[in-house]
Amino acid sequence: MEKNNNKYLDTLRHSAAHLLAKAVLELWPGTHNAIGPAIENGFYQDFDMGSTKISESDLPKIEEKMREILPSWNHFEFQEVSLEQAKKIFKENPYKVELAKEFAKDGKALKTNNPGNFLDLCKMGHVDYPSKELKYFKLLSIAGAYWRGNEKNKMLTRIYGTCFPTKDELDTYLWQQEEAKKRDHKKIGKALELFLFSPTVGPGLPIFMPKGEILRRIIEDYLVKLKESYGLQFVWTPHIARTELYKQSKHWHKYDAMMPPLKVEEDEYTLKPMNCPHHFQIYLEKPRSYRDLPLRLAENSTVYRYEKSGVLNGLFRVRSVTQDDSHWFVKYEEVQQEIDRAISLTKEVYDAFGLKNFRARISVRDKSHLEKYLGEGTVWDNAEKELEDAVNSRKIPYEIGTGEAAFYGPKIDFLVKDSLSREWQLTTIQLDFNQPENFDLNYTDADGGQKRPAILHIAIIGATERFLAILIEHYAGKFPLWISPVQVKIIPIADRHNSTALAVFKKLREENIRVELDSRSESMQSKIRDASLQKIPFTVIIGDKEQESSDINTNTYVVTVRERSGENRQNVALSAFLEELKTQIEKKL
Repeated sequence: MEKNNNKYLDTLRHSAAHLLAKAVLELWPGTHNAIGPAIENGFYQDFDMGSTKISESDLPKIEEKMREILPSWNHFEFQEVSLEQAKKIFKENPYKVELAKEFAKDGKALKTNNPGNFLDLCKMGHVDYPSKELKYFKLLSIAGAYWRGNEKNKMLTRIYGTCFPTKDELDTYLWQQEEAKKRDHKKIGKALELFLFSPTVGPGLPIFMPKGEILRRIIEDYLVKLKESYGLQFVWTPHIARTELYKQSKHWHKYDAMMPPLKVEEDEYTLKPMNCPHHFQIYLEKPRSYRDLPLRLAENSTVYRYEKSGVLNGLFRVRSVTQDDSHWFVKYEEVQQEIDRAISLTKEVYDAFGLKNFRARISVRDKSHLEKYLGEGTVWDNAEKELEDAVNSRKIPYEIGTGEAAFYGPKIDFLVKDSLSREWQLTTIQLDFNQPENFDLNYTDADGGQKRPAILHIAIIGATERFLAILIEHYAGKFPLWISPVQVKIIPIADRHNSTALAVFKKLREENIRVELDSRSESMQSKIRDASLQKIPFTVIIGDKEQESSDINTNTYVVTVRERSGENRQNVALSAFLEELKTQIEKKL
């Protein structure tokens, strides 16, 4: 197995979770290990430690014990056992017994594994040579986690860690993590007064403050204008719908993040988790012909997902998700050219936001579990080939994600690297040929016959909230001028300079520059420091020299311009500075 393969990394990290479990059980006898899955970029292991409390200061001790144990782990040995055998083997561990009963109920084989001195119950894959392959690990943090994610269950101790095939990969990841702490969007968002989470409102429900809303609006307005130039038409749909809508779309049965239903008079409604069924109603509003296609409907709309509290993470994972959503109804013979159009749109957006390095992942069926998917096999085969051909024609590097397709069709995801070389999944182009069946979508072809359209579900930045988190960390809050909530801060040195500063403020605002005037009775250095902490691109300073060189009557001004880098430029004509700003904004710098 390729060692940079995601499946191998999952196997490696899950095996490391076993090593962690063994170390903790040796250090604190009587502890029960629960589950230890691989997760994105690492793994965790849950423990019931009784009355014992540990902290992150204990992590080096646990790591030392893991290294002490590792040389004796040559191979994992596996044995299939009956439920009764499993209950007997793990009678002291209620979590393993519960899992064994669950696996057996589902008809799954129960297997124990043992690398030499630690018998465990587990269903995931393990590395072949643990003593050689598990060398490069690091424990990262400790948190509390309810058993099975249910707050009615016992709170367990969760230890997070990571593991990589090589020391260089581990060192790079740890460096990224340290840099990421400095760029944490939650801290920067608070410092720049962009957004907040209120416990009174509820977890996972961000509130955007004025500067944050400006940032959102700039991004969304840009996307609206650009998408319209690509032939998309914007619509608006309500935030709730009858549950029947999602039963018809099959989401009610297949999608596990639906919000609980609510009663309105005699009808059952739910907060919408996605926009597509609503957009299908627009398509169905009147008979369609081949001349109407492609019909490209778009919406920047907030949807609601039931995300468990344990997975919420700032703007990266929220319960109110604003999608830059679109649904393209196309003829089958147009699918590839429309995907190509979507890729062109995607690349233009990435260029605008300075995201130059990206690749694709094509998500296809797991043909060993066809029961998970709707639709006929030949249609799936053709659709998967269409997506691969579209990416190949652009010479975009890609990988195949077997088993990662949605239940209604294959898709292309675009993964973007940020300034720390971390990879983020952004754009999704989902080909859907099942929902037209569910909703009886048709159009009249040129020969007068009825045909089904194909649907492309396309989100370019995905969720606005998550995209903002990525941008905040990508730029460390130092946004390009064109999207900075405040582009220029004006600082008069003393009160006697306020009138000139106000005139400059009005002039810039008239030219649609986002500008603030800091006329507080504070020292100039204090105000400059505040502007620097706010990461504002340009600070305009007005003192005696600038005021003497300016003329309010002729509306001509001279200023000192301080750049975010700390460089000062004196005797700058305001008119020249304004042209510089406009040029940078136009070029999206």
